[in-house]
Amino acid sequence: MLVRFVTGNEGKAREAQEYLDGITAVERVEYDYTEIQSDSLEEIATRGARESFEELSGTEPVLVGDTGMFVDTLGGFPGPYSAYVEDTVGVERLWRLASEEDDHRARFRTVLGYADADRTETFEGELVGTLVPPRGDGGFGYDPIFEYNGQTLAEMDVEEKNAISHRGRALATFADWYADCE
Repeated sequence: MLVRFVTGNEGKAREAQEYLDGITAVERVEYDYTEIQSDSLEEIATRGARESFEELSGTEPVLVGDTGMFVDTLGGFPGPYSAYVEDTVGVERLWRLASEEDDHRARFRTVLGYADADRTETFEGELVGTLVPPRGDGGFGYDPIFEYNGQTLAEMDVEEKNAISHRGRALATFADWYADCE
């Protein structure tokens, strides 16, 4: 059996294969599915998975992921719009906006959408932390301002970050479910 992971990121595909090792093979597929505008990661991932499955031959199951960073005191902003906010406003400006508030709690959420011929399912992973002034040279995106257990994600090496990641948590849930289905 094979699951096609729709992503342009080879690292994400490798991480998926680690979680699914012994259960199924993972093939990375680049496909630019329509990312709908929605306040719901679940809706975005579900629609992306269904479209990808149908457009990529409709035979092999597919997995897609959507991630957002949710700042509690900002009503969950930027949430599903995190990539757009990073590209237009920038990580440091988001930190400055959040730094004005007393509560700096935030969470990364990943929702994986799975689709095959019979169903579409979603699987969520979450990492709760705190926003801090930018620190660290690693990672990408919001990693320099997101602190977990005293370190920003940008201060962690890849293995440390993958061990606690929101995507990893979603992949672990998916792997358990998929193993029971097969």
